[in-house]
Amino acid sequence: MDAASGMSMGFTIVWLVVLFGIMYFLMVRPQKKEQKRVQTMLSSMEVGDSVVTTSGFYGVIIDMTEEDVIVEFGNNKNCRIPMRKQAIAEVEKAEQASA
Repeated sequence: MDAASGMSMGFTIVWLVVLFGIMYFLMVRPQKKEQKRVQTMLSSMEVGDSVVTTSGFYGVIIDMTEEDVIVEFGNNKNCRIPMRKQAIAEVEKAEQASA
């Protein structure tokens, strides 16, 4: 192995490290920040909050357990659907909704 080959190999390794560093900052880091934001949002939900589900339905939380919520849809007060907390896309606090 001559010096040029060794230098080329070193440059390739440095290039791969830089490439993985760029991929981390462009892909992995924003995904982790989003997961943390969603987890914070789900843990701060309370009964009475208005929510939007991942399928686009608007409702109000009427009961909660550790992993599930019961959401009431519509004005007739008869459409109550239990669902996983992970199915909630957005939360609007009850105080914000009335203001």
